[in-house]
Amino acid sequence: MTALCRRWTLFLIVVGSLTRLTLPAAANDQSPPDIRVGIIGLDTSHVVHFTRLLNAENPPPKLAGCRVVAAYPQGSPDIESSVSRVPRYTQEVQAMGVEIVDSIAELLPRVDAVLLETNDGRPHLRQALPVLKAGKRMFIDKPMAASLVDVIAIFEAAKHYGVPLFSTSTLRYGKGTVAAHQGSIGPIVGCDTHCSCPLEPTHPDLFWYGIHGVEALFAVMGTGCKSVSRTHTAGEDLAVGVWEGGRIGSFRGMRVGKSTYGGLAFGTTGTLEVGTYGGYEPLVVIIVDFFRHGVPPITAEETIEIFAFMEAADLSKARNGTPVEIAGLIAEARVKAAQKRDW
Repeated sequence: MTALCRRWTLFLIVVGSLTRLTLPAAANDQSPPDIRVGIIGLDTSHVVHFTRLLNAENPPPKLAGCRVVAAYPQGSPDIESSVSRVPRYTQEVQAMGVEIVDSIAELLPRVDAVLLETNDGRPHLRQALPVLKAGKRMFIDKPMAASLVDVIAIFEAAKHYGVPLFSTSTLRYGKGTVAAHQGSIGPIVGCDTHCSCPLEPTHPDLFWYGIHGVEALFAVMGTGCKSVSRTHTAGEDLAVGVWEGGRIGSFRGMRVGKSTYGGLAFGTTGTLEVGTYGGYEPLVVIIVDFFRHGVPPITAEETIEIFAFMEAADLSKARNGTPVEIAGLIAEARVKAAQKRDW
C-alpha cells in the first residue's frame, strides 16, 4: 500500500469514528415524541376545547407532538342533554382533522392514548376495559363513574393490566387552588368551595356537576376525610366533611341564583380564593405530560375518597343529615367491585 493510500485509509477511519461519536446526541434529542390521541364520547364540550388545543397549527410547546387523530362518538342514549350534542361536536372535531370511527375496537389500533369523554359515568367501566386491555394510557373525564363501586373497579382493572390512568376536573388546576395546595398560605386548616350543582336522575346528586367543586375542595384539603353530613333543599346543597385532626371542609352546590366557581381556603398564615375556573389548558398540559411519562398526577386513593365523599353525602341526605362515615363506604364498595371483576 502506498503512503498516499495509507493516509487516505486513516482519514476515513477517523471520520467514521467521529460520525459514530455524534450519533448518541441525536438519540438523546429532547423533543417530545408524537402521541396519537383517541376520544371516546363526543357529547361534552370538553372534546372540542381539548382538540382545539392539541390540534392547533402552532400549539404551546408543552402540547406539541400530541394530536387527536380519531374519535368514537357514542353518547348517552337516555340523557337528552348528551344525545343532542353529539352531531354538533362530531362535526366540530372532524373539521379539526379527527377521523370518526364506529367502535372502540376500531379506535384503539389507531391511537397511543385515550381521552374517555362520555358525559355519562355509567358506561365508563365497560368503555375503559378494552382500553386497559390494549395497554393504552387513559384520562377519564368527570364523572369517573356513576358509582363508587365502579370507580374502584376501574382502578382495580388498571392495576391488573398495569396501565396508568387518572380522572379529575379542570377546577383542580385553578391558580389559587394550586397555590393553596403548594403551601402558599401554610398548612391548610379548612376550606369551603361552591359551584353550580344541577341534578341528573341517573347519577348520585353531586356526581353530575358538583364534582367540580368537590374536586377543588380535595385539591386543597387532601385526603383524610372521615365523615360527611349534608343539608339539602330544592335550591341548594351543603355537604360538610370532617377531616383528620378536626379540620372542616365544605361544598355548597347551587341551583338558584347566579352560580359561580369559587371558594376560600384557610391556612395557618392567611386565606386564599380557590376553586375558580382558569380555562382548559392547564388540565390539558397535565394530561399530555401524563401521556408522555405515564405518572398519574392524582392518586387512586384520593379519587376514590372524592367519590366516597359524594356518595356519603347522598346517604346523609337520605338519613336527614346524619353524618356518614367514609371508611365503611369504601370497604363495602371494594367488596362489591371485586364481585364485578371479569378480567
